Amino acid sequence: MTSRRNLPDFPWDSLADHAAKARAHPGGVVDLSIGTPVDPVPEVIRHALGTVADQPGYPTTHGTPALREAVVGALERRHGVVGLDPAAVLPTIGSKELVAWLPTLLGLGPGDVVAIPALAYPTYEVGARLAGASVVRLADGEPPPPGTSLVWLNSPSNPTGRVLSAEQLARAVADARAVGAVVASDECYLALAWTASPVSVLARAVSGGSLDGVLAVHSLSKSSSLAGYRAGFVTGDPALVASLLEVRKHAGMIVPRPVQAAMAAALTDDAHVAEQRERYRARRDVLLPALTAAGFTVDHSEAGLYLWSSRGGEDAWETVGWLAERGVLAAPGTFYGPTGDKHVRIALTATDSAIATATTRLTT
Repeated sequence: MTSRRNLPDFPWDSLADHAAKARAHPGGVVDLSIGTPVDPVPEVIRHALGTVADQPGYPTTHGTPALREAVVGALERRHGVVGLDPAAVLPTIGSKELVAWLPTLLGLGPGDVVAIPALAYPTYEVGARLAGASVVRLADGEPPPPGTSLVWLNSPSNPTGRVLSAEQLARAVADARAVGAVVASDECYLALAWTASPVSVLARAVSGGSLDGVLAVHSLSKSSSLAGYRAGFVTGDPALVASLLEVRKHAGMIVPRPVQAAMAAALTDDAHVAEQRERYRARRDVLLPALTAAGFTVDHSEAGLYLWSSRGGEDAWETVGWLAERGVLAAPGTFYGPTGDKHVRIALTATDSAIATATTRLTT
């Protein structure tokens, strides 16, 4: 009961009234408040899922060698990361699970500090609270305070879509190392670049050639439309990954064997990733000018699946209400931190027809 009392309210529960208003629109709701994929799972992945459906034994927590090799190959081809050891790859049950439990898996607790971005995915804070650790929000470029045990980085950012340069990431890693903190970089949107080129924390230009104390967290939910499969992985410092593996073996945190096969297929095939990126790019190309025409300012949003938008500097909840009256649902920026009070997060994760409907409602 103590853990439950220490957890914040689930943010989307507070959207209920606005969601009801949006659903009451004569044409129904266009829900742009969440990042749920809507496009079909690629055939190459669906086929792989079934290839091991007859295997009755337990899967391995560490993942199959084929999956771990596929991760290493994909990170090199897609993001220029070289020199990774397949043994330092660990599949996870989606990325949210790893984010929520990483402080606990690392042995953090009361007296430890977890540093997160000023505007951040809410589960970073939830994970710290589950472990009993304290949370500090860091402004852009602000170093973590002494005593910090874990620093979360997120580029491209959820919710803002901001991309940090290699130099900015390298400085953040150096600052974390200076206080003895582990760096965990949430790179779920790394494959979805629009006007900037995201860099992995594993790149030599960021890590300085050493992965000591560095972890990169990845998800296949966005780039491969696998949210329903719960498919993610963590990699980086071999010693840290080995430690996580030992705890996860005891805790039964295992990715199902068919999902491991599907992940290996997704990570081996780059064509479907490029196709999915272009779907999102096309939706962005429709929605962004419509927001601008409706009087919104879109900040950052250089990559990822969201348009970080403000409407004349009004309060975020007023903007949510304005959109709901038009049958469009968005997430208030306050879900991600106090400094998001003038913005809303508008997702690109809707069908082409839904995006077109939202565009019409914004501009008429």
